[in-house]
This record gives sequence, structure tokens and C-alpha cells, in this order.
Amino acid sequence: MPIENHSLLNEFPEYKEQIHDLKVHDTHFRRLFDEYHFLTNEIENIEKEIVLASTMEEEEFKKRRLHLKDTLHDMLRKAKAAEETA
Repeated sequence: MPIENHSLLNEFPEYKEQIHDLKVHDTHFRRLFDEYHFLTNEIENIEKEIVLASTMEEEEFKKRRLHLKDTLHDMLRKAKAAEETA
């Protein structure tokens, strides 16, 4: 059973404006954002036993999601820094 809400807004509430702006204006960010949320939903379905998957598959999904989270966080951090220096 999932313990936390892993939505990007929940993970990084301080980047709410940047998340919205990048989703609207940056197709690369939007694609990664969509993939992150797809994986989050898949992991939640596996944890709720709605979807059957091996432990190895679940762990691979979690690793991919973590990599995406790191990439998205880096993009958000850079966007915020650019806004602050503009």
C-alpha cells in the first residue's frame, strides 16, 4: 500500500509556478512530467495489487521514477534560478 503521495506538486510545492510554466512552455519537461506520473500510477497500482508485477519490475519502475524526479527537480531548480536573476 502506498505510504506517500508522489505527485510532483506534493514532492516540490516550492516549485508550483515553475511546474505550471514548464508544463505549458517546455515540451521536453511536459514529456518527462507525464512519464513520471505514469510511472507513479503504475507503481501505486502494483502496490495496491491492482496490477500484478514482479518485485524486480516494481523496483525498476521505482528506479526510473527516481531518475525522472532528479531530472525534473534539476529543471525546476534552474527555471527558478533563472526567474530570480531576471
